[in-house]
Amino acid sequence: MREFWEREGIPFPGLPDPDHTVARGYGQQVKLLKLGRMPALAVVDGQGQIRYRHYGSSMKDIPSNQEVLAILDELAEEGQG
Repeated sequence: MREFWEREGIPFPGLPDPDHTVARGYGQQVKLLKLGRMPALAVVDGQGQIRYRHYGSSMKDIPSNQEVLAILDELAEEGQG
């Protein structure tokens, strides 16, 4: 994963989770009949508090970019971003 992250120049930290420990901790579901891990998104503020969470019920159930960016903008305005 480190090589991929560096090669692609991804500008934020990545977290490998081969044993699904972090995914379970955040409540991300795995449904084999729906192709594996269901989409899950958590936005954590600078104090370590989850400020937004979304758990998808299908692989297409993800929040829009506009919704996520609005949350990040709000945190930045609060000085949490």
